[in-house]
Amino acid sequence: MSTPLVTVILPAKDAGPYIGTTITTLRRQFDDPADLRLVVIDDGSQDDTRAQVEHFAAGMPRFDVVTNAEPVGLAAARNQGLDLVDSEFFCFVDGDDWMQPGRLESLVASMRRLECDFVRTDHVTDTDGRRKLMRAPHGWRGRVLSPRDAILPADETTMVDYPYAWAGMFHRRILDDGLAHFEPGLFTAEDRPWIWRLHLRAQSFAVVDAPAILYRRGVTTSLTQIVDRRRLDFLPAFAEALRVVEEDAEADRFLPKIATTTMSVCAYHLFRARAMATADRTELRRGIRELLRAIPADQIDPALSRLSDRRRRILARLVREVRTA
Repeated sequence: MSTPLVTVILPAKDAGPYIGTTITTLRRQFDDPADLRLVVIDDGSQDDTRAQVEHFAAGMPRFDVVTNAEPVGLAAARNQGLDLVDSEFFCFVDGDDWMQPGRLESLVASMRRLECDFVRTDHVTDTDGRRKLMRAPHGWRGRVLSPRDAILPADETTMVDYPYAWAGMFHRRILDDGLAHFEPGLFTAEDRPWIWRLHLRAQSFAVVDAPAILYRRGVTTSLTQIVDRRRLDFLPAFAEALRVVEEDAEADRFLPKIATTTMSVCAYHLFRARAMATADRTELRRGIRELLRAIPADQIDPALSRLSDRRRRILARLVREVRTA
């Protein structure tokens, strides 16, 4: 059997109610089913996820299931899939999302035409059947650029604020160059240091149009819905992103952006902290103080000025505490 064109990495935990739809749409991506290899990582599911995978993937010429007895988290599960890539291209999909027919074939065509390291696309959110197009925040379509040129300006939403690993496709040289793996141990925000490393160290990318990937919002098992301490993983995630930027030869150019994004996300989590347990709220505030200390002091005030009035007010007390400590 010939080598597949694309390896699709599908991490899933307790995705039994949805994963059949995901896999069914993967079967509609290429005229030749052998062009796709599916790698599913069943990350400690307590439901019938594996049975659903085996049922819906039956007949696919290339699919593998890796089963984790205990959950290792999305970052580590994706890394398990990356270690099994054996194709020219690879991409990600989550176990509760799905694709329009021909999406992957379209992305392969774009990758070959543009000869870039990776491509990114828009996506569609689905909230109880209500769908909304979410545009990739980049002004050019179908044009190959340096990923660095899509990081700034600091006060606008840019491609490093669009970290969704499943919204695109990647050439395996990204994997060979050590840019594809995620920080292990992160259950949430794993894509934040990943997207910064990708945009700082890859050579070329483009935003392209393609049949949609649909992202299901509001799923109770989704990590976006959690209110426990796993939410605090954004703290080490952004600490790592700051480190990646500070190590770059053009750190001065990009520090305003990572400082602004970090502080904005800190304010967001402080606002949502009311739903957390008291001990977790205390740990959150302590962790944000440490994260603020990691931001160069001369970046704090400019970054605050770029935030909305509400987010600036939310952060004001912790910023004062850090300065007077």
